[in-house]
Order: sequence, then C-alpha cells, then structure tokens
Amino acid sequence: MKVQDEHMYHGAALAQIAENPQFTAINALKVGGKNSKSTYKVNDSIAVYLKYASKPIGTYKEYNFTFTTSHLSEMKRIVSTDHMLYIALVCIKGREVCCISYEDLINMIDKRKEAHGGKESQYTILCTLKPKQAFRVNMNQPGKKKTYLLTKSLVVKRNTFPSVLFN
Repeated sequence: MKVQDEHMYHGAALAQIAENPQFTAINALKVGGKNSKSTYKVNDSIAVYLKYASKPIGTYKEYNFTFTTSHLSEMKRIVSTDHMLYIALVCIKGREVCCISYEDLINMIDKRKEAHGGKESQYTILCTLKPKQAFRVNMNQPGKKKTYLLTKSLVVKRNTFPSVLFN
C-alpha cells in the first residue's frame, strides 16, 4: 500500500500516544460501519480525531485546520457512541501536537454561529505556536480577517499531549 501524507502525519501523534504508560491499544474507529480515515480508538473509550497542517501561514503565522460539515457529522456520531473525543491538531513545521476536546471545538463553533447568524459549510480553527509559549487556539470573526472570535484565545500547554487523553 502506498504511504499517504496523512499516514506520516497521523503517525507522529499516534507514536506519542503509544509511548504513554497508560496506553494499552489503538485501533481504527468504525463510523457508520466503515473505518474512519481520521479517527482512532485508543484503549477502550477514547477517540482521537487527527488533523494536520504543514506550516503556519499569514501575518500571524497560524496553522489552519478546516472542519467541514462532514467532519462535524462524523464527530457527532462518535460522541453518540459514548467515546471521549479529542481533536489532535498536528503542526508539522512546529513539530508539536495541540490537543483540544470536542467540547472546546463545539463551543468555538457555537460562538461563530452566533456571531454569523447561522451555520456555515465549514469552520477553520487557527492555532498559533510561538517559541517557548503555549498554543493559542481561536477562530476569526465572520467576515473579518485578523480579528479573533474569542476575546481570549484557548490556551493549550505544549506538554499536555498525549497525557490529556488519559486523564
């Protein structure tokens, strides 16, 4: 089988998970009867949805992670099966993994929907990684570039992945 980019980039996060002392097993997670291309089942009840971005872009050097309605539907189905769902954002150039909870993602999307006045076809998470600082995770205001949605970005310490999955 040919090695795809996602195999390599997902592998970076999966290797860190496997090295954790609380890790026991990892499998592809079935969603709707078939294996998900982005989600893995860790131990018995943890689901990890993996996204990657090659390099930071724009004025603020942000990693962009886009979630379509299809991605969100898959996540909703996963949560309905009583799995704890985390989103691992693999920042390739920074060689770091930012991990947020499904609840954090949905809270940001809900705030964006409110500011926009309804649903959108996709949502982009912006993740900033500055030297010797924690991740800053946010979204843009609808129709306004370079203006964040959240007054305070979600701050995620660099050393929380993968241990956050097991707590």
